Amino acid sequence: MFGTLYESDHTKWMREMMAKNPEWSEDQKLGRAIWWDKKVDLDEQGRYQQAKEPNKSYPYDVNFDF
Repeated sequence: MFGTLYESDHTKWMREMMAKNPEWSEDQKLGRAIWWDKKVDLDEQGRYQQAKEPNKSYPYDVNFDF
């Protein structure tokens, strides 16, 4: 009774689909490389941070000029 772990219908479906379509694993890796696995240039990131202008304290105040 206590040894059974819950597995959602979605998880079961994903396991079944991955078993039927093993090529999806490679597609997942390619998609991850596009969106997440990016190299960060710390020098470029530092220049970007230095170039940012500070936000106005209240941007909707029409009577406040900088």
